[in-house]
Amino acid sequence: MTTLSPAAQSVLDAYYTEADRLDREVSHEEMLAAALRAAADGCDPDWLALTVLHHLHSITNELETL
Repeated sequence: MTTLSPAAQSVLDAYYTEADRLDREVSHEEMLAAALRAAADGCDPDWLALTVLHHLHSITNELETL
């Protein structure tokens, strides 16, 4: 299995553990929202918008190769 960066792994973990966190069935939309929140939480708030976009694109590129 491919080793992911810590940022990409946190996004993937958030997606798959949202039901456990809420202790109920969750929709794909809720799982995706959890993943996006994890990606946003991994961003430094002082970064410029382009750096944040680069960060999100990097995570997306990693996850698409799985």
